[in-house]
Amino acid sequence: MSPKKAKPKPKIKITAPYDGHLIKELQATSWEEADAILDEMSALFKDRATWLPKYERIAILERFGKLLAAKADELALQSAQEGGKPLTDSIIEINRAVNGVSIAIRELAQLKGAEIPMELTESSKNHMAYTMIEPAGIVVALSAFNHPMNLIIHQVIPAVAAGCPVIVKPASATPLSCFSIVELLYEAGLPERWCRSIVCSNDVASKLASDGRISFVTFIGSARVGWQIRANLAPGVRCALEHGGAAPIIIEPDADIDSILPGIVKGAYYHAGQVCVSVQRAFVHKDIMAEVKEKLIPMVAALKIGDPKDAATEVGPLIHNKEVDRVDEWVKEAVYAGAELATGGSKISASCFEPTLLVNPPLAAKVSRQEIFGPVLCLYEYAHYLDAVEMANSVPFSFQASVFTKNLDIALDCVGRLKGTAVMVNEHTAFRVDWMPFGGAEMSGLGMGGIGYSMRDMCLEKLMVIKSNAV
Repeated sequence: MSPKKAKPKPKIKITAPYDGHLIKELQATSWEEADAILDEMSALFKDRATWLPKYERIAILERFGKLLAAKADELALQSAQEGGKPLTDSIIEINRAVNGVSIAIRELAQLKGAEIPMELTESSKNHMAYTMIEPAGIVVALSAFNHPMNLIIHQVIPAVAAGCPVIVKPASATPLSCFSIVELLYEAGLPERWCRSIVCSNDVASKLASDGRISFVTFIGSARVGWQIRANLAPGVRCALEHGGAAPIIIEPDADIDSILPGIVKGAYYHAGQVCVSVQRAFVHKDIMAEVKEKLIPMVAALKIGDPKDAATEVGPLIHNKEVDRVDEWVKEAVYAGAELATGGSKISASCFEPTLLVNPPLAAKVSRQEIFGPVLCLYEYAHYLDAVEMANSVPFSFQASVFTKNLDIALDCVGRLKGTAVMVNEHTAFRVDWMPFGGAEMSGLGMGGIGYSMRDMCLEKLMVIKSNAV
């Protein structure tokens, strides 16, 4: 009998979302290979002599930041091609990524314990106590497609800074940006065994995330997958989950309409609406609804749609053609149910959908209840801001929300009443800087991202108690 031939490893094809051309074909990592990586990292972390001291981590990150900045143009073009985000926005993303490395270096200096007071009771006399911060262990980072560079920075760099070995599995649609970043980390001096990037099947990724050898999972993606990962965690393994939402804004009649609309348009249609905090539901006071709609229509209709590599493009493709079909179905459903189609509403090609403005879609429609994740903004009329708050809070998401008003009392009341982990005043929901806490609650996720916050999540606090009778 002839020996059985080994099954060929599956290949993952990376195609450009805009025109579908093949960019690269990658060989998927098998579970046997992933298992071997976990074994290697487990042995590495158990040997404290191999841990990278803080000064060495800082030096690696400093060199990495310089390499990242030097390759900014090349990386931005790569990201625009594989992910479909317009080049101008991809350049902004890589600049944020460079800044994120600087933030990690600064946060590393603040990663410290504290004195725990003793002698508050007679039993604690002659005791001293201090906490120390140590890396928790192996981190598994499962990432999303929509920010293929900056999300990797937010998930991998905190692990490197905290001193944790990390396995990163980027989105299958956009792995090349991740691979480029990890290669730059190696070039900056990080030993390869401290950070490994892989592409693999969902089954292999699920096994990784549920393995008992790991200590922390950072996940960015859909709620369905995120909650399943949490349900399958091994005992003692912690996680941070970042899902999406249906971000609401409230526009009061005293808002400066002309100054706020450009930002709202950017927040709604940036990356074709494929952002977890894209402006999706705009609740507009009845006294200004006609004016807001009249001014928004030409702004939305004027957005340039096209090849993301073209510097003039403002709205690129959706990540998969099936997403274009889905958005088209949701918009048609809303219009059929009574929504006014103010502008857009059509597929431009297999990969692109017109920036769309819907007015007063039914609150039961998918565009009102679920995350669109496409270039669609919905306007809803209200008579009193408390009615707007009630509508805004009627979905099972809690992420970022906004209110636009010059009335301080209304602004503060909305901040208190709006369901969300962050509420912006006179700023759109897609606003973010990389040192602020960022994450959702309810269906929108669990835990907080942000460079410093993630670093602390990837560490453990160890208490040291010393008893001495010395005077």
